[in-house]
Amino acid sequence: MISADTKDALARELPDERHCRDSLLAGLSVYGSIDGHFVTHRNAVARLFWSLLEERKVQAIETRAPTRLQRLPTFAVRLPQRLRAIPPKPIRKCDRLIEVRAAFLACGSLAAGARGYHLEFVVRDEGVATRLTWMLRSNGVAVKEMHRKGRAVLYLKDFDAIAELLTRIGAFAAVLRLEDVRALRETKNRIHRLVNTEAANLQRSAQAGAQQRRVIEFLQSAYGLSRLSPPLREVAELRLLHPDESLAELGRRCNPPIGKPTISSRLGALTKLAGNLRGMQGSAKAAR
Repeated sequence: MISADTKDALARELPDERHCRDSLLAGLSVYGSIDGHFVTHRNAVARLFWSLLEERKVQAIETRAPTRLQRLPTFAVRLPQRLRAIPPKPIRKCDRLIEVRAAFLACGSLAAGARGYHLEFVVRDEGVATRLTWMLRSNGVAVKEMHRKGRAVLYLKDFDAIAELLTRIGAFAAVLRLEDVRALRETKNRIHRLVNTEAANLQRSAQAGAQQRRVIEFLQSAYGLSRLSPPLREVAELRLLHPDESLAELGRRCNPPIGKPTISSRLGALTKLAGNLRGMQGSAKAAR
């Protein structure tokens, strides 16, 4: 919808200067001609082309029914003979921008899907592709080229480059819509990152808590918690009572409350003690 809405909005805006209107008509003819007709799927673009014609009193917009391959209706206007030849490149910069606008109206499309942003021009042959590439580069826009089904496709995927081009050709509403899409997408991505980070932190905390509990249970059976110093015994008992809590939460339960580094240090001391006891047990078994 964003592509169709952008074309309809641009089609409603006629340039003020006569030479710009002539460049718009010539550009539509260059990039939208098929078998001696200007052809488009947008009724608004067809009306724009017809309104620019001097011969509009004897021309008409032909509506072609959708086909199985082309499910949208097609609108066609016969090209006068004077518009069937490729015109010289415009000299004025404003006329070159108008021709780029005409190219977008005639053979361009715009998308902002899940895979990113995409603006492209599908042109009928290499000669027209070379002309449009020159028009874009003369306005500071470097496009990439590929081929699809025998046609040249000039495209942009960078958001800033797309927004800059749309701004230059006067598609301001499209730029605002793209900005809204980007803001929403960045917000969702930021939320997903925060959720994933929190989930990973919770998983690590749960795994660490389970490991600490196993150490303390070993100490309880092999050594006895009553033999521990009061600070270590307090932390050991709190970890057994609250296996899922974070170190900071355990620290707040101590009397008096202590910080996360102190809790971590005391749990480290318990782990070291358990390691020493396991080493001693292993040595005793080997001696027997």
